[in-house]
Amino acid sequence: MQSSSAHGEISDPDNSELPEFRIGRRVHSAGDSRRIGTVKYVGPVQGYSGKWVGVDWDNGDGKHDGSLNGVRYFQAASHKSASFVRPHNLSTGITLLQALEIRYQTTSSKEEEDEMYVLSASNRRVPVELLGKNKILDKLSRPEELTSASVPYLGVSSAGPPCQISATVPNLQELDLTGNLLSEWEEVGAICEALPPLATLNLTNNFLVHDVVGLPQLKNVRILVLNNTCINWMQIETLKHSLPVIEELHLMGNKLEAITPSSSVTVQGFDSLRLLNLDGNCITDWNEILKLSQLRSLEQLYLNKNSLKSIWYPDSDKVHEQINHCESVDNCRPFQNLHCLLLGGNNIEDVASVDSLNYFPSLTDVRLYGNPITDPGKGGIPRFVLIACLAKVVMLNGSEVNPRERKDSEIRFVRLVMSKLHDHTQEILQLYPRFLELKKFHGIEDERPSIGGPGFQKMASGLISITLKCVGASFGEKPPMTKKLPATTTVGKLKILCETFFKLKSVKPKLFLQEEGSPLPTLLDDDMASLIELGVGNESTIHVDEES
Repeated sequence: MQSSSAHGEISDPDNSELPEFRIGRRVHSAGDSRRIGTVKYVGPVQGYSGKWVGVDWDNGDGKHDGSLNGVRYFQAASHKSASFVRPHNLSTGITLLQALEIRYQTTSSKEEEDEMYVLSASNRRVPVELLGKNKILDKLSRPEELTSASVPYLGVSSAGPPCQISATVPNLQELDLTGNLLSEWEEVGAICEALPPLATLNLTNNFLVHDVVGLPQLKNVRILVLNNTCINWMQIETLKHSLPVIEELHLMGNKLEAITPSSSVTVQGFDSLRLLNLDGNCITDWNEILKLSQLRSLEQLYLNKNSLKSIWYPDSDKVHEQINHCESVDNCRPFQNLHCLLLGGNNIEDVASVDSLNYFPSLTDVRLYGNPITDPGKGGIPRFVLIACLAKVVMLNGSEVNPRERKDSEIRFVRLVMSKLHDHTQEILQLYPRFLELKKFHGIEDERPSIGGPGFQKMASGLISITLKCVGASFGEKPPMTKKLPATTTVGKLKILCETFFKLKSVKPKLFLQEEGSPLPTLLDDDMASLIELGVGNESTIHVDEES
């Protein structure tokens, strides 16, 4: 029996009459398998007859926070994510075997097939036959031949008889269980044991309990997807003992803030792990990421959409602290095999973080878009400067850096830095350590003997060829124009010139630099900055748009 506390709360709910709705169980709405929630309360609700189930819905679409008419029954995740539901309006799920039968052995009815049509020009129904339909149905009629199966959002909550699963789909190597009702690791283990060939398992959007128990050795699982499963790193540390050959581990959207190794300063084990996906978590401190630096096989690390403010490569003293068990520093260099590092959508804003990427021994693929440092509108640097700063990168923000773009970028970068040297020489040389190396490599002569001297005047008065393209919707058809302008022309001056060149009336132009290899043009929004300061070089293309 339940009792009322002094604060108007209901405690000790009696769910003996509804054992299938135990607290913590995952359920979905009987009429909508995508409306999933967690049971938080089972029992009576004051003022209403019969038994009720208090559910905290994943999508936040409820009516209250677990309290009703001044009585607290449970605490929901948000103020409108919970509701009370009659038991018959909820489903506690089905077995994997039942889901496979629904997905792969149920034939469509004539009524369903009659619904497959398109309307002709005269509004008549024209039946549609799927391309290769008979071939697909023939394959689905023999599930024992399936090597890949997907049963998303079908309400799977348990494995079912293991012998029947293995007999039904004995050759299954890939299984997608996205959005089901699995919450116990024991059930996950039972599924894997029933499917010995299983190499890829996707458990996205299944909320798994924190205690990893009942999980056997998954000797063939190489790819495990645990996105949005509420998993924490302590669970990962336990899981690794059951995943001896894991190669890819996806942990997106789990609100991870810290990486907590169980027995060392750095994460150990995971000897075969090549790809670790931590996109969309809440990691702010790069020191947390350094705990992954001794994963010897790690080649790809995804850190998009976290909250990292800066990055750095650990110095030798730090390395010695972390790897005192190693035979030599050379054998334990941090991130020694990492070639791909995705850092998009973070809060990185310093050039030193960009420069530190040069110290990663094998890094060639970097993603930095969506950070303040790559947003010229926020004082960031354009693509050509990033290329010049990153000596070994061959892929930047998903776009290849070919030899020609690298050469052009490095030369533009050197000339840009030379134009600024007379102001804060030491600061600039410290900010861009590759400047002197690139200046010497490309054989660029010093054109800055003194402020206002003949060398500087010569550079400042040099003309660069620029192609201007009108892209504004209201501009109409206007052919591109190629103009030779002083490198010191400001953005504000160029806007005025564009109004004259293209005879723009009552329209304020907006300028974008289209750099080779860059998927998106860079906004030129500092009217006082010169073209050379913004890295606009010879034969550049500038798009002329209109202010919205």
